[in-house]
Amino acid sequence: MEVTYRTEGDYLLPNLTAPETPRVGKYGMLQREYLRKNRNGLYTGMLLSGKLEMHLAEVDRQTAEMVERLTARMAKAEGVTEELKAADQMRWVGLMNNIRASAEEAALRESVYT
Repeated sequence: MEVTYRTEGDYLLPNLTAPETPRVGKYGMLQREYLRKNRNGLYTGMLLSGKLEMHLAEVDRQTAEMVERLTARMAKAEGVTEELKAADQMRWVGLMNNIRASAEEAALRESVYT
């Protein structure tokens, strides 16, 4: 790796840039906190090897997909349809909020808090 330098005042400073890190969403941040508090050895190892951010991005993506799949499956099982939404919007919102919370709790237990 060749390093180039720039002059600032009397000093030569290296032209370094940080590597692009993936964006980590809600579930990735929850995983980071869980690892930091409960699995500190694993957290430190991944952090030092540079694999932590990629792991967190992957957990975030997988968990978000799992929440969406579970929400759709549970809504279908409960009979929450677009017809219900048109007929009784407040009931539909309440049911969907409950279903979404249940799906998120299951997905967190499965992929984030393990």
